Amino acid sequence: HFYFVIVSVTIGSVIAVVLAIALSRFKKAAKYLMPILGIFQTIPGIVFIGVLFIYIGMRPETVIIALSVYAILPVLKNAYTGIVTVDPALIEAGRGIGMSPWILLWRVELPMALNSIITGIRMSTIYTVSWAVLAAMIGQGGLGEFIYIGINSNMKQFIVMGSIPAALMAIGLGYLIDKVQVKLTPRGLRRN
Repeated sequence: HFYFVIVSVTIGSVIAVVLAIALSRFKKAAKYLMPILGIFQTIPGIVFIGVLFIYIGMRPETVIIALSVYAILPVLKNAYTGIVTVDPALIEAGRGIGMSPWILLWRVELPMALNSIITGIRMSTIYTVSWAVLAAMIGQGGLGEFIYIGINSNMKQFIVMGSIPAALMAIGLGYLIDKVQVKLTPRGLRRN
């Protein structure tokens, strides 16, 4: 379960930040693409995993691809918002001292958007912990196995054995990401 969450959120976050950077350069296209990408979020997880299962089979890759796709949108929305809302005066100042577009991105825009990006990663991680329960539906294990055994056998103990650790994992990972966010955010940009 933990493996599925960490791998999927990592893949989804990298894709999301790259997409956010690209879309921030083409804001007119982003107005149309963001809602289209949001459609993936409305597809129920079990349907998406089921479709992938047909094409890929009963393998961990099926779960990782599905969870990665679901992990993209929260990070993408936050990263995009963070990048496009950077104070234009800072960007103009960077240009004024001769920064290239890439240097501006790495030295000004991404650091200023860091809080938004990490907030998206936190949301994505917490969501993915619950979505990873679906891995059990195609025989890939995780805490979902206990939940499904409990539901099928009407044994509440199994449901608790799956749901309590999943909740604790979500809380723990959220707390860890909060700590990382504080460490990475420069003092002048920290929220009290």
